[in-house]
Amino acid sequence: MTRPVPVPKEMVHPLDIKSVWEGMEECQSLGLAKAIGVSNFSCNKLEELLSVAKIPPAINQVELSPLWQQKKLRGFCKAKGIHITAHSTLGANGTTWGDNRILKCDVLEAIAKAKGKTAGQVWVYEQRANFVAKSFNKERMRQNLEIFDWSLTEEESNMISQLPQCKGHSFARCRPP
Repeated sequence: MTRPVPVPKEMVHPLDIKSVWEGMEECQSLGLAKAIGVSNFSCNKLEELLSVAKIPPAINQVELSPLWQQKKLRGFCKAKGIHITAHSTLGANGTTWGDNRILKCDVLEAIAKAKGKTAGQVWVYEQRANFVAKSFNKERMRQNLEIFDWSLTEEESNMISQLPQCKGHSFARCRPP
């Protein structure tokens, strides 16, 4: 079954955050879950959730990359004690909505070359959040573990921080960094 994109407004229904979260809290209270969290919640959605939650979310899994750093959301989550887990950290190359723009970013490539690392390793180190790694490539899996024997300078971190921001699914409309 295919669905039209964009989704017609009549097919979109508001999320009953209060009822859904109460069910999740019950699952945790019954020992069915060690922790509960959310995915792709904005600051506004988190505020709405926190206003009704007895148990705050432990985690918010969101798209996070050098070109979509989500600084406001990361600061909000840190202040509220909500851990961030990143997905699509390298731009979701190979998906219908991603590309290799992050791995080919001049700033990341220059830092990587200077450090003897990959552009992916530079960003994984810089983001200071845990991430969902997806690779079937043994070399990349090994590289994922080799991020603890080096560090970025303040200047390098600032260069990454200044990259133009663009949400992943809209990369096609963004200028390359």
